[in-house]
Amino acid sequence: MDKQEFWSFIESSKEQENQAEWVIERLVEKGTEEVLDFELFFQGLMNESYQSRLWAAAYVLMGGCSDDAFDYFRGWLIGQGEAVYNKTLNDPEYLAEYIMDENLDEEGFPQNEDLLSAGFDAYTVIKTGDTEWDADIYDELLEVLGARGLQQVEEIELEWEEEDLEQMFPVLWERFGEDPLG
Repeated sequence: MDKQEFWSFIESSKEQENQAEWVIERLVEKGTEEVLDFELFFQGLMNESYQSRLWAAAYVLMGGCSDDAFDYFRGWLIGQGEAVYNKTLNDPEYLAEYIMDENLDEEGFPQNEDLLSAGFDAYTVIKTGDTEWDADIYDELLEVLGARGLQQVEEIELEWEEEDLEQMFPVLWERFGEDPLG
């Protein structure tokens, strides 16, 4: 799976009722190498999107954003496809135009926690036959991804304060600042 195939796979997954389940099922069918390729691309995008400015935009959208919520937000962002991902990284204000009820989770948030573990779950199914958490399998996956070049990202320093957000993102603030999602 190359990067173009990864994004094509994500586009296909967007059409499904449960995106993460579909991803897991298709990856298991494709086999270990495809799972590893998928996870390498996915984690690379998670790392790339681990940015202070994007976190600030997520904070405006949801009226706050914890570490975990920011992970779920970035999983959701990747799950929206290449065009949305790239447009948002280039200009987070794009989300004011993009976000609609149809592309939010059941609670009304731009989050997809399940997509974060889809590659690992597929890998676990291939190795053990189910998605039950297995620390040894997780460590093995991390080791393999590290050998393939996946870098661990450093903690970021947030370069903003809550009172800066209205000025940083006037368009997002106008739509979500006083009435955040959820």
